Amino acid sequence: MYYNVDLHVHIGRTRNGRPVKITASPNLTVENILNKCIEKGIDIVGIVDCAAPEILDEIEQLLKTEYGLYEELEGGGILFKQKVLLLLVSEIEVGGELRGSPHLLCFLKDIKSMRKFSEALSKHVNNVNLSTQRCSLNSVEILKIVEDLDGFVVPAHIFTPYKSYYGNTADRLNYIFNEYFENVNAVELGLSSDTFLADMISELRGKTFLSNSDAHSLQKIGREFNVFDLPKPDFTSLKAALKSMKGVIRNYGLNPALGKYHRTFCLDCNKVANVDPPAHKCAYCNSKNIVFGVLDRIYEIKDQEMLHPPFRAEYVYQIPLEFLPGIGPKTIRKLMREVGSEIYVTHEAPFEQLKNSVGEKIAKNILDARYGNLKIETGGGGIYGKII
Repeated sequence: MYYNVDLHVHIGRTRNGRPVKITASPNLTVENILNKCIEKGIDIVGIVDCAAPEILDEIEQLLKTEYGLYEELEGGGILFKQKVLLLLVSEIEVGGELRGSPHLLCFLKDIKSMRKFSEALSKHVNNVNLSTQRCSLNSVEILKIVEDLDGFVVPAHIFTPYKSYYGNTADRLNYIFNEYFENVNAVELGLSSDTFLADMISELRGKTFLSNSDAHSLQKIGREFNVFDLPKPDFTSLKAALKSMKGVIRNYGLNPALGKYHRTFCLDCNKVANVDPPAHKCAYCNSKNIVFGVLDRIYEIKDQEMLHPPFRAEYVYQIPLEFLPGIGPKTIRKLMREVGSEIYVTHEAPFEQLKNSVGEKIAKNILDARYGNLKIETGGGGIYGKII
């Protein structure tokens, strides 16, 4: 069966209001995330702050007291309302490499395994109760801990200029993981890249590509997601699917130009590069005080022209509703109420159904976004691209 999967969503606060991901919305609680996934059309979600002991306590309490709404599955993961599967994940800032501080997603099967991982992690971070803490271990040392607990790792947003493997740590993942590189079955592309760009790097040929939202607010959930073909929705099936390289059949992601770091950005004149990549200085004022773009970095380190391996999933560009002119929170809620999930509205709902709900102009904008008929102003330097 096919499942819509977003494996990178943050928690802003615990149920009791304590901060977890400081930069995330306080509305991002476990319960709010799962309910929003139903509204969005996401079937499996990875919540990436589950190593925090208070979050694990909260999830255990929900399992005991919420009248059967939550169920821990034998194959791993927690089922909510028989509709959404929660996977337990921890995002770590790896501080033990020679340079850079990349982020690594660590997936564990169940609460028991995540508690053991949290205990091991607590010896190497300053505050295990907060998200994405800097860890003194290197990537291989973390991978070994995760694998000893029957979990797996996924390098996060691998091209972004800050906190990523290719962005500021190494020219090749193989330099970091060495003989354990074959144990890394998937990588997360990030919002400013796509399959076509990533397949310019030959060492990624044997890796599954994931497009996840990295949501820091409820509305951002599902802005990128994957379609998995799984025999059943649980941790074990998803892990096997990534290892087989056949589990992801489609990636839905932003046009990379909409990402915050797609092109080089000048910090002196605040302009985005408009020259052929890689742009190592500003084409407008000649300054080298720049944020190096994802496209520029990929062109700097690529070792082949774009070449998809046979198993590579189809990549479909999507523009989230909130990016479109004339669509705000009220209109989105109206569409969810009258038409269907956001994924259905964005990719499947017919024109007449949209028109009857929100009018002809907005309906046309949604279809223009669906079929790639909108012009985009490129993002960079931490500023999202936008629809012109």
